[in-house]
Amino acid sequence: MKCTWSGVFPAATTQFDAALDLDLTATRRVQAALIRDGVDGLVLMGTVGEGNSLSAAEKRKVLEGAVEASEGKVPVIAGVSELTTAAAASFARDAERLGASGLMVLPAMVYVPTPAELEHHFRAVAGASALPIMLYNNPPSYRVNIDLKTLERLANVERIVALKESAPDSRRYTDIINAFGERYVLFAGLDDVVFEALALGARGWVSGLSNAFPVESLELFAAVTRGDLPRARAIYRWFMPLLHLDSDPDLVQAIKLAEEIMGRGSERVRPPRLPLAGERRAEVIDRVHRARETRLRWGSTRA
Repeated sequence: MKCTWSGVFPAATTQFDAALDLDLTATRRVQAALIRDGVDGLVLMGTVGEGNSLSAAEKRKVLEGAVEASEGKVPVIAGVSELTTAAAASFARDAERLGASGLMVLPAMVYVPTPAELEHHFRAVAGASALPIMLYNNPPSYRVNIDLKTLERLANVERIVALKESAPDSRRYTDIINAFGERYVLFAGLDDVVFEALALGARGWVSGLSNAFPVESLELFAAVTRGDLPRARAIYRWFMPLLHLDSDPDLVQAIKLAEEIMGRGSERVRPPRLPLAGERRAEVIDRVHRARETRLRWGSTRA
């Protein structure tokens, strides 16, 4: 199965109303705006999309709405994050039926598996549908590392085509390419190492801050991939105070607050998450305002 995914794929937010019920209209509006801005795909219901805060029925509604909002213009990749392998396989089947372009599959939540259990989970989900799969490796958040030996054993699963890499060690990109060549298409998964990831061979970027600054994210990606490193460095240095938010435990609240400041969505999150408050809130607001006020210095003309 050939993987054609590349470019900037926002980890799109899920929007809630004042009662914290799913606001499907607002969620679709956010998705459609990102597509109009030129993103290359959407990733739904991962960490930033608060997939684990949604009911089974809500997940399916969000996916169905995104497929409609995309109008076939970009790939729509559904996050698969469940407590059990059976639930993950069930969602994979429904995602195919609802028109998803692919799946981003996480290890089963809460339980920390052995390597054999992790492999079994991924194989079972891959066998549940005909959709291509991006594995999601995020050891800091989920306490599970998809190591090279596991990737080697999974190399014969044709539907597993890509890897979103959110380990903070950029050496992983080179180790994976040295071990497997182009067997797995690599996506940067941490915003504040994206320059390094793309320079080392990642083909795409699953991005959090692109929800608030999509055009700037696209410009950064384009500059790196065409080899314009002076421009890429200038954008990256400007962007870095915001990109660091993606590595913090409260990344969802921070990204949604940035999204609201930029007039693109609401900062509402579902408990146990709460909106940012106090010094942390002031700090994030200041970072967003500084970024908005200084972006013209490196050439962005976006209002």
